[in-house]
Amino acid sequence: MAKSVNKVILIGNLGKDPEVKYTPQGTPVAKVTLATNERFKDKSGNWQDRTEWHNVVLWQRLAEIAGEYLKKGSKVYIEGRLQTHSWDDKQTNQKKYMTEVIANDLVLLGGRGEAGGGGEAQGGGARGAANHFDQSAPPEPEHAGASPITDEDIPF
Repeated sequence: MAKSVNKVILIGNLGKDPEVKYTPQGTPVAKVTLATNERFKDKSGNWQDRTEWHNVVLWQRLAEIAGEYLKKGSKVYIEGRLQTHSWDDKQTNQKKYMTEVIANDLVLLGGRGEAGGGGEAQGGGARGAANHFDQSAPPEPEHAGASPITDEDIPF
């Protein structure tokens, strides 16, 4: 089978505060609506604005970051993939479809004090120089009398 690509890149503003929930197993999941805007000239030469709304789902650490640092109006960069799911509407007995962006990268684009924060999160971690995330190093394990690792300690 030939190679295929399912990749989405969006830059826009949140339409409302993130909705963070947890699966029965305790995995965080956040849903956000993202607005992207397009400006174009119509047939008569007048400028028109069009807003497109995107449903975005963030999992695990990205969901926690969204819940903690994003709010309505936050400007963000989202990278992910499209996923469509379907269900039967119990009232109309029709099959309904929803396409969502499953995010795997999140960059907060607003500066400090603005909606957004100004940092990055990728694959569940946080990185970037001007963000509000805790970037302190994890605590060192405490080993009584531990010596530094040398080449002889490596088994290969």
